[in-house]
Amino acid sequence: MSSHSAFAAASDALAACVLGALSGTGGAVQLARYVDDAPDTLAALAAVRVLGADIFSPHLLVEHPFQTQDAAVVAKSFDAFPSQDSEEASVARRDHATAVLLARLSGDDTLRGVTPTPADDAGLANTADWSGWCVRMAQLAPLATLVLDGPVHEAARGGVLPLCRGVSRSILRRDFPTAVRLVRWLAWLRHEGVELPLDPGLAAEHVFLVGGAGPRTALDLAITRHLLERRPGTGVKAAHA
Repeated sequence: MSSHSAFAAASDALAACVLGALSGTGGAVQLARYVDDAPDTLAALAAVRVLGADIFSPHLLVEHPFQTQDAAVVAKSFDAFPSQDSEEASVARRDHATAVLLARLSGDDTLRGVTPTPADDAGLANTADWSGWCVRMAQLAPLATLVLDGPVHEAARGGVLPLCRGVSRSILRRDFPTAVRLVRWLAWLRHEGVELPLDPGLAAEHVFLVGGAGPRTALDLAITRHLLERRPGTGVKAAHA
């Protein structure tokens, strides 16, 4: 199996573990055990990096405790695959979100020093090219969760109509992974109390019924549903991301 295939398989396996924890069909996610039991340790660490902020979903949404040994695994994944100052802005923002959540849930501020703080990005607020902007927001879907808030979230608040257009366009193009990532932003906005012209619950159900779902898409759908089921405005104080 090639490295790319091994990394993709490991990412799907970890996404399935996180999904099980969110849905109640599996136990709490134990990253340390996942990495220790993996046939390819490097691929398992790559999976932790790929899922990023989403590995914290069971701790944020269903309040599973976060273990010290799991915090060490997150830090180790950044040792194995360091952030680069030259990486594109979306990758930098996802890495920064992972660092913020790790510090919030474990008190471990290690990653703050090894993940570059995302530079100001005026393009986040520019929705004139709404289809391209939606591609960018889909890439940033792991930030659509509880606790986080920052420039990307402000962009989502100011881009309700482009997000709705993006959902409709993605569904018509049968690009269901993109559709559900954008629906996830709408679910986050609904939780924030924002009025929406498109019902994210119906859109998520449509994607579930007609789009099929690999583990990553299924995880996005599960996070979306948890956000929709929470009473608007509930949750802990947000951290800047």
